[in-house]
Amino acid sequence: MKKLGIKQEEIEAEEVIIKTKEKNIVIKDPQVSLINMGGNQSFQITGEVTEESAISEEDIKTVAEKAKVTFNKAKEALKKSEGDLAEAILSLQEN
Repeated sequence: MKKLGIKQEEIEAEEVIIKTKEKNIVIKDPQVSLINMGGNQSFQITGEVTEESAISEEDIKTVAEKAKVTFNKAKEALKKSEGDLAEAILSLQEN
């Protein structure tokens, strides 16, 4: 590969997160390779893939304010409710 001008480097990563508008793609225990070919860089990633709904910081703040809880509690409630604000607020008010 060196003769073709391709360089590959292994990157020690603990987790890779690809964020989209609708969801986050989380890759646990990834094996990541950085490939440099002709000045262009690309990544090759393998590992255990899971998906989770994307939760914005604004949504977390809204839940925290409405339920009168900490930012971290609001974030956890949103994760459990898969991003449903109303469900997250109600679950926090019940406790």
